[in-house]
Amino acid sequence: MKKTGIAYLLTLFTMTVSCKAIKNLTAKDNSATSKTAKKEETPADRTFLESFSVVPGGARTSVAENGKAKIYTPTLSKPKTSFNIETASSLQFKYATIMDVPVEDLYNINLLKEIEYWWGTKYCMGGSTENCIDCSAFTQNVLADVYHINLPRTAQQQFDSCMHIDPTALQQGDLVFFQTSRRDISHVGVYMGNNKFVHASVSNGVIISDLNEAYWRPKFRGAGRVIK
Repeated sequence: MKKTGIAYLLTLFTMTVSCKAIKNLTAKDNSATSKTAKKEETPADRTFLESFSVVPGGARTSVAENGKAKIYTPTLSKPKTSFNIETASSLQFKYATIMDVPVEDLYNINLLKEIEYWWGTKYCMGGSTENCIDCSAFTQNVLADVYHINLPRTAQQQFDSCMHIDPTALQQGDLVFFQTSRRDISHVGVYMGNNKFVHASVSNGVIISDLNEAYWRPKFRGAGRVIK
């Protein structure tokens, strides 16, 4: 009887130890699973949904083909302050007439001053001075002086470096691109609003034209917003 009691105690002890071991092993497995889950939740390991991500308090980003994020930078929005037409400048009246828009729509005085400075400057290929200028040098100067943005030198490079947008989303200060020769992108201008864009044209120098003009409409190849 004594032997039977001892054997029973030994069996009970063995079962107790085994249960504890199994419990510890299970706890370790659960812990490992928990760490894996946390690791998967780190921002570095998240993937973008259709190549887009929203950064709280920041700008929208997209992942370019080369893997680098590009910042989506809208142009300056219209001020919310009330407009007093009596205080409008002569430049606002001049270009409102040319563009057939209300005077209050031309709120960016620095842009108007820049256009006025270059207005009528004749075109020459490779030119970049007040004596003569080409289309991409003109857009380069406008965006540098007005928006403090540095653009590449050629129209094709400017097209490649900006974020392409739908033409219906064009805002003042965006770029419009055209194919006027065998090259894919051979002409560029700065969008002003109401389908108008300012550019250095071959025939008339720096001037404002309409995207719907018979010459420009079939040559239009896209719109772009500059990455700041």
